[in-house]
Amino acid sequence: MEGYQLQKEEMQQLLNDIHTKYGYDFTEYSKASLQRRVQRLFALDRFPSFAEFRYRLQNDGPYFRRFVEEITVNVTEMLRDPSFYRTLRLTILPVLATYPFIRIWHAGCSTGEEVYSMAILLKEAGLLHKSLLYGTDINPQVIEKARKGIFPVSQMQKYSENYIQAGGMKDFSSYYTANYHLAKFDSSLTGKMIFSTHNLVSDFSFNEFQLILCRNVLIYFERELQTKVFKLFDYSLENFGYLALGSKESLRFSPIANRYRQVGREKIWRKIHESE
Repeated sequence: MEGYQLQKEEMQQLLNDIHTKYGYDFTEYSKASLQRRVQRLFALDRFPSFAEFRYRLQNDGPYFRRFVEEITVNVTEMLRDPSFYRTLRLTILPVLATYPFIRIWHAGCSTGEEVYSMAILLKEAGLLHKSLLYGTDINPQVIEKARKGIFPVSQMQKYSENYIQAGGMKDFSSYYTANYHLAKFDSSLTGKMIFSTHNLVSDFSFNEFQLILCRNVLIYFERELQTKVFKLFDYSLENFGYLALGSKESLRFSPIANRYRQVGREKIWRKIHESE
């Protein structure tokens, strides 16, 4: 079975099995991206046949969790794209400051670096005390990491550079305690965060938000699923709230586009008309 390539029918069979057994629906994820990731896992774990791979996924819960971890995309960093965070700091947060309470949803938050970035911005704007940040992801393993707020010290120099470029006001190291090779972020930040699993494919809205961030997630979805997710966000966003996407993502051709206006050059849109 050296170099065996999973066939289209086999991929479909796997996805059907997973949906039936675990309730995870990957059928509308980008097929090319999904095929690459599943194929990589198949080769990495040296399965002698497709039948054994399928059997293991159906009958071994811990292995299925590994599968989810491997095929969902978990590439993230703190204050990624500093100009985006600078726009949040200078343009969006002053508007949110006028609200009595601020609810922010980070959809597909992975290990939570983006949520911690937002908490730092809110703290420096004097808004963290009246904010609640919801971080959700399909993958329970990454949510557990996000909850702990512990990241490699080796990343801190890069994050500090991002922080400075994003208009940071303090010494970035004041937000965490370093212990050997790990950095633990301050409990004053984590106290305003709620992390939970949420499946953008099948789960419903769970609150009304003033700001929703879903960055670099939708590029892995087929258009039909993107449309479904945009409608979920639209339903979850209060009027005049903001929706922020990744640098390669856009609302432009979505069915909700006519209810939103882009804010500046960043991929941030403001809702200007009520949901239908």
